[in-house]
Amino acid sequence: MNRLPLLLVIFSLITSCTPKKLSWVAIGDSITYLNEHAPETEGRITKGYMTMVTDKLQNISYFNKGYSGWTSADIVDSIDVLNIGKADIYSVFLGTNDWWQGRQIGTFSDYTNNTGNGTLYGSFRLITNKLKSLNKHAHIILITPMQRVDFVQVGNLNNNAWGSYREKSGQTLAAFASAIREIGKYENFDVIDLFNDPELKIERLVKFKRLKDPVAGEYKNYTYPSFIDVPFNPETDEYPYPVEAMDMTYDGLHPSDKGYEVIAKRLIDRIKEYK
Repeated sequence: MNRLPLLLVIFSLITSCTPKKLSWVAIGDSITYLNEHAPETEGRITKGYMTMVTDKLQNISYFNKGYSGWTSADIVDSIDVLNIGKADIYSVFLGTNDWWQGRQIGTFSDYTNNTGNGTLYGSFRLITNKLKSLNKHAHIILITPMQRVDFVQVGNLNNNAWGSYREKSGQTLAAFASAIREIGKYENFDVIDLFNDPELKIERLVKFKRLKDPVAGEYKNYTYPSFIDVPFNPETDEYPYPVEAMDMTYDGLHPSDKGYEVIAKRLIDRIKEYK
């Protein structure tokens, strides 16, 4: 009896049930960067969203292209030297620094007319052009920025910023998220809308902010939104987010393990459908 056909059938069944190995390039800012730099959070996170995804989907390998403080314009300026190679999946998780640094969103025509790197829309067009040129068959996932409350950097209290409850340079962070969703719809990309994710709503980002009562002068735990107008002096005050204040973020902006788990779950739900 010739066993070769039977062996070929068995081999075919095994290989057809084995998930294809997929490569993933994650482009982003500090929220992505911290995946490989957890010690910079002084123990407030253990792993980032990429590691969490690949722990669950073991046929995925990732490349971290996250750069702390970068905007979409910064990615464009360096895109040809970032060694972003051909991949099966690209995710783009940007926008919060564009908002805080006062970059203009522009108009959707900046995207469709490819007007250059002067606005968020224009920058995203240049980024997506690059990714398509690397692999026209790749899955591209756009991730909107999360909402944010008052950010204070661990270890550098002078690096602080107000939250997305207030405009910056006449623009809301919600408008940046909306622009990214519009690009995704136009291009038929997958979009993960963290800005409107109910698990990441602004009330859940921190449990409290520890500040001095302006009248009594004693420290008090203020919940959102009561801490918005309570002054914080980085020269004299203690760090306002002790470990027990952490919820979905550990510093008002960057996800905690709990927040990263939400982001990872949203990505897993999309990526596991890719063949």
